[in-house]
Amino acid sequence: LVVRRIPDLRPPKDQGQGQGTLFDIWRFHAFFTTTDPDDLDTVAADKTHRQHAIVEQVHADLKNSALAHLPSNSFSANAAWLVCAVMAFNVTRAAGTLTADPKLTKATTGTLRRTIVSVPARIACSARRLTLHLPTDWPWETAWNNLFDSTFGRNQSIIT
Repeated sequence: LVVRRIPDLRPPKDQGQGQGTLFDIWRFHAFFTTTDPDDLDTVAADKTHRQHAIVEQVHADLKNSALAHLPSNSFSANAAWLVCAVMAFNVTRAAGTLTADPKLTKATTGTLRRTIVSVPARIACSARRLTLHLPTDWPWETAWNNLFDSTFGRNQSIIT
């Protein structure tokens, strides 16, 4: 049994009183491991467990998007769907990273679809240059422009 102590960063409910807390508040997270202590010490087991938690978040994200709609009872069709879902997940994550927006770098697939994939815009080509026409006062304009510039290069020719 490994128990990790985590500081509780949630703000107290009585912030308006003007008096801070008397003691620091901690949350405790416990997990079991069957690894031999000679092979893996407590710190290494905690690090391995945290990596497992990251993988679980990826699984949850995939289940909330493409894996929620597996097409058939055919193993081959589902295997192909899984490959396409993972490729789309990786491309979406890369696009979120290329926006250089800290909120979108760690956002879920659903958030990335709503903010940078479903864009009410149009792309125009003039004088071998791409121009993106976004709506006025669109909140994700900077992030989308960063993604567009890093992917296509706004001043590069589209015909080689």
